Amino acid sequence: MKINPNFSAFRISSKGMSIQKKQMDLITENIANTNTTKAEGGSAYQRKYISVEFEKNKFDQNNLSGHMDVGFRANNPDHINPVLFNRQAATENINFEAKENVDKSKGELVYMPDHPDANEDGYVQMPNVNIVTEMVDMITASRSFEANLTAFNAAKQIAKDSLEI
Repeated sequence: MKINPNFSAFRISSKGMSIQKKQMDLITENIANTNTTKAEGGSAYQRKYISVEFEKNKFDQNNLSGHMDVGFRANNPDHINPVLFNRQAATENINFEAKENVDKSKGELVYMPDHPDANEDGYVQMPNVNIVTEMVDMITASRSFEANLTAFNAAKQIAKDSLEI
């Protein structure tokens, strides 16, 4: 469902919450596979993470915050450019894309000669998941989700209050 450009704050906050939920799902998967020595492909589990790409608005090439400067031209009767006030054009080209990536770094080699996945020297390749890093990332994603939820609720309250005018 496409959200009306007048409610772009809802769209941006909901997209942020969606991205943070995906991030928390991947962190949960990483934590669950902390000791998985044989995953798909026969090697140790590889840590997954999300990267978010932001496509800048074509009307605002220099500023990621979305602030638009309005210029005045003294000799032109059309001194305010109406394109800058076109909310729909200004918000419909903001795109966020979350991509799932795999960390290709190697995990620790642990000496466990009795482990079924041990190599000929008795070492087992462990996953490259650090539980402390994952917990810090989980707290960060959780706080980001809460911040987006707060922004969403603030926009909702503003819309509600404007209807009461």
